[in-house]
This record gives sequence, C-alpha cells and structure tokens, in this order.
Amino acid sequence: MSAKSLDRVRAWFATAELSEGTKLPPERELASMLGLSRADLRNALLVLEAEGRLERKVGSGTYVRQPVMPRYSGGAVGDVAALAERTGPHEAMVARLALEPELTQMAALHATPRQLSELRRLCNAMPNARSWRVYEELDAAFHDLIAKSAGNPLLYDLFKIVNGVRTVVVWRRLSPSDGAPPTNYHSFREHEKIVAALENRDRPAAQKAMRTHLQSTLNSMTADA
Repeated sequence: MSAKSLDRVRAWFATAELSEGTKLPPERELASMLGLSRADLRNALLVLEAEGRLERKVGSGTYVRQPVMPRYSGGAVGDVAALAERTGPHEAMVARLALEPELTQMAALHATPRQLSELRRLCNAMPNARSWRVYEELDAAFHDLIAKSAGNPLLYDLFKIVNGVRTVVVWRRLSPSDGAPPTNYHSFREHEKIVAALENRDRPAAQKAMRTHLQSTLNSMTADA
C-alpha cells in the first residue's frame, strides 16, 4: 500500500464528513470511486480501523466510529501507518507474542459467558470460511474479542495498535490472495485449544495455547521468507 493510497482515503473521509455509525459503501464501489485497487483500499481501511476510526462487523460491513485514542504527530503510538513503516514483520510478531498471551490468560478470568459463546462461534466458523478474505475477518474478530475480554481498556488499546501494525506489515504476506484456507490449516486446531482453555477458565492453559498459536504463525512466516 502506497502513502498516496492512504492519503486519498483520508482525504475522502475528511471531505465526506461521515457521522458516527455510518456504514461505508461496498469495497468494490468505494475502490472505484477513489480510483484505487481493492487491495490498496483494504490496507488503507485496516490502518484507519487500527487508529480507531472504523469498526468492522463480520457479516455486516464497516462503520465509522470516533477514535478512542488521539493520533499524534511525528509517528508516535497513535500513528499506525508511521509505525508500520519502521516495523518489520518479525518485530510485529514478537510484539504480539509479548502482549496477546497475557491478554488471553486475563480473558480466561474475565470473559463473560456471552463473549465465550461468541468466541466459540468464531472458532467454529473459521474452518468453513469460503475464502481467505472471510477467514481473515473471522480471525481478526476472534483475536480482538479475546483482547477485549481481558477487561483492561488500556491493554486493549495497546493491542489495537500492535494489531494494526501487524496487519499492515505481516498478515497479508502470509495469506494467499485466492482460494480458501486448507482443511488442515494449523490455526484451526490452535484456535480450538485457545477457546477450550478459556471455556474451562484455565489461565495457564489459555496463555500457553495463545503463545503456541502465535509462535506457530511466526515459524510459518520465517519458513516462507
């Protein structure tokens, strides 16, 4: 994704004056409107989502929201695009390894029954994803909900920053553009272990399951490099 693509999307948001809760047009329509490829549009929207300006709802669409954290000049923590420019894929995954296992063990204690039910639904839906795009949306919702279920708003905001950078610099390097995940994709089993540990309120097992999952993803990324 070029800086010009992101600037074009930002400019459209500024001039469109979209209010909180407004649903964005379909990607195909918006990409055509802005003269961008769908891939460049998606990456730009991911940056805005990580900055708290958008919210994706699986099966519903993408909605405008007011950012929870302010963006700072000079590439500080709120500027996901600037962070992504100076962060490598390995660094992004190491940051996830430092943060997400801790959030997961906290979620084992604090997650509500409703949150656990939704995590189970997302886990069961991923093996049936008809495309990598659908899988990515489900996976993003899965990890986001675990972080939110930890019950610590500050750590959740840090997760959103790390996840936004990770998405830009790592995830789309790992996912093929066509087809769907294979039936034996390693994440399916790993997600199942994470959910099972959360449902059992087993904090050490939840922490270990998330660390194993992220390490597996890092190993796959290294092997493909």
